[in-house]
Amino acid sequence: MFDKILIANRGEIACRIIRTARRMGIRTVAVYSEADRDGLHVELADEAVAIGPAPAAQSYLDMARIIAAVKETGAQAVHPGFGFLSERESFARALAAEKIVFIGPNTRAIAAMGDKIQSKKLAAQAGVSTVPGFLGEIGNPDEAVAIARDIGFPVMIKASAGGGGKGMRIAFDEGEVREGFERARNEARASFGDERVFIEKFITSPRHIEIQVLGDKHGNVIHLGERECSIQRRHQKVIEEAPSPFVTPEVRAAMGADAVALARAVDYDSAGTVEFIMGPDRDFYFLEMNTRLQVEHPVTELVTGIDLVEQMIRIAGGARLDRTQEDVTFRGWAMECRLYAEDPYRGFLPSTGRLTRYVPPTEGTHDGRTVRIDTGVREGGEISVYYDPMIAKLVTHGPGRIAAIDHMARALDGFRIDGIRHNLPFLATVMRNERFREGALSTGFIAEEFPEGFSGRVPSQGEREALIAIALLAHRRLAARARSISGQIRPDHPPPVDGRWVVTCEGVQTDTEIAEAEGRLSVAFPAPGAAPRRLTVASGWRPGAALHEAQVSGETYVVTLELMPGGYRLRHGGVELLLSIDRPRVAALLPLMPQKTAADSARFLLCPMPGTLVSLAVETGQEVKSGEALAVVEAMKMENVLRAERDGTIGKVHARPGASLAVDDIILEFEEAGA
Repeated sequence: MFDKILIANRGEIACRIIRTARRMGIRTVAVYSEADRDGLHVELADEAVAIGPAPAAQSYLDMARIIAAVKETGAQAVHPGFGFLSERESFARALAAEKIVFIGPNTRAIAAMGDKIQSKKLAAQAGVSTVPGFLGEIGNPDEAVAIARDIGFPVMIKASAGGGGKGMRIAFDEGEVREGFERARNEARASFGDERVFIEKFITSPRHIEIQVLGDKHGNVIHLGERECSIQRRHQKVIEEAPSPFVTPEVRAAMGADAVALARAVDYDSAGTVEFIMGPDRDFYFLEMNTRLQVEHPVTELVTGIDLVEQMIRIAGGARLDRTQEDVTFRGWAMECRLYAEDPYRGFLPSTGRLTRYVPPTEGTHDGRTVRIDTGVREGGEISVYYDPMIAKLVTHGPGRIAAIDHMARALDGFRIDGIRHNLPFLATVMRNERFREGALSTGFIAEEFPEGFSGRVPSQGEREALIAIALLAHRRLAARARSISGQIRPDHPPPVDGRWVVTCEGVQTDTEIAEAEGRLSVAFPAPGAAPRRLTVASGWRPGAALHEAQVSGETYVVTLELMPGGYRLRHGGVELLLSIDRPRVAALLPLMPQKTAADSARFLLCPMPGTLVSLAVETGQEVKSGEALAVVEAMKMENVLRAERDGTIGKVHARPGASLAVDDIILEFEEAGA
């Protein structure tokens, strides 16, 4: 076994590998770019080596620098994590040439499965069902259109060397094929250094199911069951679970047998994942094999009790698998949510900046339910534009699917992140979505359930009143604190704030009456023609606490509460409320206050995210139609096409390709109507 390994990666996966290596008594070496100098993985590792500037091409993708770090530290092996060099055959070969062990599969397997075109041919030879498509190289958009016509719309355009949703586009007509071909090829070139793409039939209402495999260097191969990865946005997985609510034991056995057969065909000798697409009839087709650890591996670990990183390290060291297929058992249900630095209220656009507050829920197992957090960040850290926008992976395990979902919902409520926008409200909303809870999933779930985009979950009247009651308790205690600081009352004397208060939320005013006795706040909501509805709030919350946990008439709520100008922002379960609390006289005057109007920005195309302007499709004086592509901005390795929202004429171009843009920077402006 190894004494020291180097981790050729960053962020949460580097931290996760360090955790297992430390338990195994193996010392670790981290590598870091200038942007990650203060990264959590750098602090956790036993040693750390700087490998270059922030751009990945000059650091985490620089094989020479990483090999030099291995030699400098005397590490015997390299774990690549996922992404970056994890599926780069040339990297594994370069390590072997230096007598350094690659903690991953043999180079033949990487080469065979890393090329998505060749892998499909091999799968077909191994008797595995594949999706109809064209597996040859495609030279230009005209060829792509002709191929798509032959296959039949809709089609999927995919990067041959792809992964992680990059270099993928769905096309429903010829125009989308032309544009998607160029976008997919550009993303493939930028992310993988290989611009080749292929086209295959897009299966309607598909599920994304994958099988985890393990193979050793002695010819033993087993599978560890399936993961359901159908909740995706732009082909990027967002929520995963194990097992799948749709896969029967018979289908699991058939998929597992196919995955093992394919792994045997390339003498696979590490942890790997065989991905399938499954139709509503449970027929399944091979998509690709990822010859690395998957982002979503924790759900498999929680239902099998097998540490996949430990298995990879032991296999790389020459050990045999310590179990047979018959030894693999499954326990309970696991759910994983990926917390991304992106704004779900603005089309999930990337968000960068400093984590001014990062308070995760408590990890561990209690009452048969588990919370696990894989992360590479901490409070005060920065989310950079250079890398993947993942903040953390939140994973829960329970005795059944609904238990795992409910536990996830509570854990999401107990997570506070400030300083950047993030997708916590979206994830919390999905956990409460009836279709999701029923298991009626497909890769189109997000587009179908949120066709107009995400705008937050609408609370029931009971939830709304509970949140208002919590805000009233917080308001009372903040008022007491303010009066105590000012010297108006003694700290132990309750402030004179009982009585009537009006809560204004989204323009709607709600009358309330509050009174506190024996540490509990009573809140009455008048009901016309009936007795007032009363809620009782008990909470140990004090000003400054990251989260407000309260018992509202016996039901537990965990709420993020922020002070805003003139009021409060409350977040709970995907609900976000902005409200103010005033005495009746003040509330009566509020509608008379002048409203500040936002500046008209309709004439401008503003950059919606920090990124680089890759290309402009228009010039000054050009007439454009609504929906026409205007510019392409690259952010966090993804290309985003910005389109015209109305017909018009380009008046002035403010930015040129190659420019680094911040949020709301002006790219171009339209001529004024009638000018």
